[in-house]
Order: sequence, then C-alpha cells, then structure tokens
Amino acid sequence: MTNTREQIEFDVLFVGGGPANLAGAIRLMQLAGEQNLELEVALIEKGSDIGSHALSGAIMDPVAVKELIPNYKEVGCPIENDVRGDSFYVLTKQCQYAAPFVPKYMKNKGFHVISLSKFVRWLASIAQDLGVNIFPGFAGTEVLYGQDNKTVIGVRTGDKGIGHDGQPKSNFEPGIDIMAKVTSFGEGAKGSLLREIATKLRLFDPKVPQTFETGIKEVIQLPESNFFSDNPVNDIHTLGYPLDLDTHSGGFIYEMKNNKVSVGLVVGLGYHNPMIDLYEEFIRFKKHPFVRGIISGGRVVEQGTRTLGNGSYYTMPKLAVDGAVFVGASASMLNAPALKGIHTSMKSGMLAAKAILEALSKEDFTQQTLYAYHDMFNKSWLKDEVYEGRNFAQALSKKMPAKIFHLGAQYLTRGRGFVDKMSIEKDSNTLSLLKDGDFQTAERRYGKHDHDDVLFLDKLTGVYMSKTQHREDQPCHLIIHNPELCVNECLKDYRAPCTRFCPGNVYEMEIVQGTQEKRLKLNPSNCLHCKTCEIKDPYENITWTCPEGGDGPKYTML
Repeated sequence: MTNTREQIEFDVLFVGGGPANLAGAIRLMQLAGEQNLELEVALIEKGSDIGSHALSGAIMDPVAVKELIPNYKEVGCPIENDVRGDSFYVLTKQCQYAAPFVPKYMKNKGFHVISLSKFVRWLASIAQDLGVNIFPGFAGTEVLYGQDNKTVIGVRTGDKGIGHDGQPKSNFEPGIDIMAKVTSFGEGAKGSLLREIATKLRLFDPKVPQTFETGIKEVIQLPESNFFSDNPVNDIHTLGYPLDLDTHSGGFIYEMKNNKVSVGLVVGLGYHNPMIDLYEEFIRFKKHPFVRGIISGGRVVEQGTRTLGNGSYYTMPKLAVDGAVFVGASASMLNAPALKGIHTSMKSGMLAAKAILEALSKEDFTQQTLYAYHDMFNKSWLKDEVYEGRNFAQALSKKMPAKIFHLGAQYLTRGRGFVDKMSIEKDSNTLSLLKDGDFQTAERRYGKHDHDDVLFLDKLTGVYMSKTQHREDQPCHLIIHNPELCVNECLKDYRAPCTRFCPGNVYEMEIVQGTQEKRLKLNPSNCLHCKTCEIKDPYENITWTCPEGGDGPKYTML
C-alpha cells in the first residue's frame, strides 16, 4: 500500500455532472471541432453515475438546449411531456382557489416536463461521443493551487478505503490529482469546493448573502385513469397550505409520461419557526384534499431532496478566477421568479466554454482572460433573466402584506421594485428562539404519523426510495464542530432543529445509556446530500463534506 498520488493532466476539467458543466463540455468540444483543435477534456461526478444526484422539478425552457443541439428532439432528448396548460392555486387548509391569472414568469405552455436525472445522462452520452472523458464516482475534495497560492491548477479526488478511524484499510486507494489549465466548477447549490475557494479568494464580497430553498420531490405512479387523462392543464403550482403566506414556500405537480406525476414542495430556508419539519410539511401538502385528489390511487416510485439557490443576480460570485470559472447553480444562475434553472445553467456553461477556448488559444488562463465569460454573460439573454430576479428572494422573505407589495412592484418594474438591491438575512440567522407552547403546537400540527408506505412514506422509507447508500465504516462526512453546543445551547434555544430540517433523519437527539444526559446522534448513511443542515443550522456548527465517491442517492427519474 502506498500513499503516492497519481497525477493526470487535461486541458480542461469540469467538476460536477449537472446541466451547466455537461452543456459547457459539449459546447467546448463543438467549438474545438470547428477550429480543428484537439483537446483533452475530463468531467468528474461524485455520484455513482451521471444523473444519480440530479433532481429538479422539472420544467425546462428549451431555449438553451435548442441552441446547443438544434435537433435535440430528433436525437433522443428524454422529454416526459409538453406543457399543455398552466394553473396556479392558493391553498387553505381544506380548499383551493384558482388565481385569476397565471404570473407571466410561470406561463410554461410549450415548455418540456423532464426528469433531470434522465436529461443529464443523455447530455453525458453526447459529451462522450464528442470525446469528453467522464468519470462518475469521483468526488472532488480539495482544490489544487499553483505556487502563487491563488491560481487554480486542478482538483484532488477523495481517497477510497478509509476506515471509520481515519486509517487506510486493505483496499485503500489514494485520490488522484487531476491537473488542468482551466477548471469549471459546477457543483450545484452550496458546492463544497466553491465554499473553499470563496473563503480563500473572497468570491462573494460584497454581495448579498446567498439564500436557499429545500425541495422534496416524488415521482408517483398513477392509475391509468387519472386527473390528467382528459385535463387541458398538466402544470400546477400552489401557494399557501401547508405553510402560511408569511413563509416562503410553494408546491408543484407536473404530469410525466406513462401515467406518472412529479409532486414536490419547496420551502425557503429563511423561515423563522424552529419547529418546522420540512418532510412532514411535504406529507401535509400531499394530504391536502386538492393534491390528494390528484394523486389518489398512486404509489411512490422514487423520492429525493436537494437544495437550490434562489438569490439570483446579487448573490453571484465572481465568475472567474485565475485558472477557474464558476457555472450553473454554483454561480446563482437561476431565473428565480420562473422557478427555472436548467436552461440558465446550461447557457452559463456554454458561455464559459467559449471563454475557456479563447483562453486556450491565447495560452493565458488568468482571471483577466477568463473574465470574457462575465462579459459574454452581460451581453446575453441569460443576464436579462437572472437580473430580473435580483430582488425576488428578498421580497419573498418579507411577511404579509409587505411581501405582496414588493412582489407586485417587482412584477411591474422587471425586478426593480421599491428598493433595488434589497437586503436579506442569511438563512442560518432567521430562526426565532423557542417560545412557550411551540413544542405542543408542533405536536398538534404534525399529529400521529399515519404513513401507509405506499403513497405517504415515513422519512426512512423515503430514504430507501431514494436508493441512498453509503459505506458504513467510512469516516463521518458531516462535521459537528462543537457537539456540546448542540445540547447546551441549540437544544435549549431551538430544540435541535436539525432533527426536523433534515429530511433523511440523519440527526437524532438521544439519551446516553445509563444517564439522563442527551447527545446528538448522527446517521450519515441516510444523508441525501441536500446540504440543508449546513445552510440552516443557526450556529453554523455543521459542515457537509463529500463522502467516498459513488456514495449517496441513486436517482433515475427525479
């Protein structure tokens, strides 16, 4: 056994197998082909397969895929359905009220309902055909820098075969140093490598803090005769119940093919009530009479969770540094009012690819040269979409009726509203201290768990339906910096909210055997890699790190 690390060199390295990097890799190879250039390009993905960690609603505006692959329909793009019609409802506890109009951002007629997992697998096959070397099951765990300590020169992948005690096992394999002239980071929301670079190179100063939402989604198999069989509407969005209008949240229901439906609830992580249980709110959403009527007779075939950034333009990082660019959700490339990020992520990767090729042709990989990406962003339709949502999350964070006034003003002024560059609190700072009666109120709210393991799943069955797996004897990838704080302060002040905002039951408060002392117990093998814990923990006491490459969910249709 040796700790010597293999070193592999490429011209360009893409970190993350989502739509931004895959579109970027395809566009780079297309441009290189047009100029008869031979490039060595690699893409690494921490999931066991491309698409195994990909989850989205998802309705896709085809503008980017049409630009990238004009004949995308003819060459097998996996479209679940075309949107026939939209509807928008406000839910109360027992009723639903159709909005008098669908907001312009959410008019999706003619767009495509897709499975992001299937879509990125399709993009990966095209990238491979163009010569991109794709390596699933390799987690980037460390950014490599040049002698100046600021130029990115590659990424180190995680070691495999480390025991729970941190010592190498007999099957130990050291990580690989993948060197590249340019590295494109497209890790998705709250990327762990982006976090490292941002701390070192101050990417986000002086921006508004990034804010996030957590989305829980299921694909449900419906009976052959169902709500959508003869309905002109197959794209439904909701506001209100199960949460109140003061809390940023919303539901979606999209018809897929073969009598399947995509059902999800998205909750902004700037919520205040420490007793909110995100997963149980999703179950309450499904049990609303309107939603239940749509999914009645169905069974869950896959479930998953992920966080998404909703901060948009004012939370974008610097788009380039020496030796690297940032694309997709990592760079806040989201049309927040439209709830869409696939086409915007793809376009960001495509623009970055053009800047990368220019840098390669000049043999100049400095921030100044790679910042051509930022200039192209400013001249593209992508800037217009992201910029219009620049104050959207800030408005949603307000309480009623101020929320409606801000949203209405932004709707009429293309995102400017009453105050441009509105302020917003970091998600970890928004929880209110526990008040007398909060626990009893939560008990009444969630009541007895009447899960049926078919249509209404408990948390652990949901984890099972995500096909999440981790090697049990590896070091815990969830770092609790101060375990005593969890019991001495967090339990008293907030009643350990990690036990409720985590949808995978990773965190539990237990009694130490033979004592009356409490301690936080972790179940890291349940982790869905959503990173809600790192974002929402009020003491910022949790850091999510990559487990062994290939671990985690194994989504196939989300």
